[in-house]
Amino acid sequence: MPDAGLDALLKEVRACRQCVTAPVGEPLPHEPRPVLQVASSARILIAGQAPGTRVHASGRPFTDPSGDRLRDWLGVDNDIFYDEKRIAIIPMGFCFPGLDKKGGDLPPRKECAPLWRNRLMAALPELKITILVGQYSQAWYLRERAKRSLTETVAAWRDFAPEFFPTPHPSWRNNSWLKKHPWFDAELLPELRMRVAEALSE
Repeated sequence: MPDAGLDALLKEVRACRQCVTAPVGEPLPHEPRPVLQVASSARILIAGQAPGTRVHASGRPFTDPSGDRLRDWLGVDNDIFYDEKRIAIIPMGFCFPGLDKKGGDLPPRKECAPLWRNRLMAALPELKITILVGQYSQAWYLRERAKRSLTETVAAWRDFAPEFFPTPHPSWRNNSWLKKHPWFDAELLPELRMRVAEALSE
């Protein structure tokens, strides 16, 4: 069975309770529910931040308005987006991290990436494009190549494409950012959609 090793790894990930039993800082304030989709044949990786409240409830990535916007950014429908054989979705933190005092999502848990990310990436040999959604994935994947701010990193997208495409989070909270930076829609997204279509057709 080609994915036997990955299947075993995913069982480990989905049983993980590190953020409760040996947390970095405060423990997760609720029961862990890791949310990700992965298959070794995936051509595209979406490296997001962490599940929100709706995704925590559904157990499926991006089942919220942010997901609708992200699918539009990529130029794909639900069937393609949720086809794990073509698109892997691995957030930097697998579980909903909880809310801050202002009602916003807390940052991704610090336990996930060091524990699991390298092993998962090694199980994805067919990747052509990695979409870096938000500053946490950009810092992890781009390392010293990441700029001082998310805006600077996304603006420098040509330095990283076609292997990596940095984007802001597709949340409504970034509506003002998108209005202030029309080049994202006019320049980056057409290239991203073209590269996604090419990767999916190979």
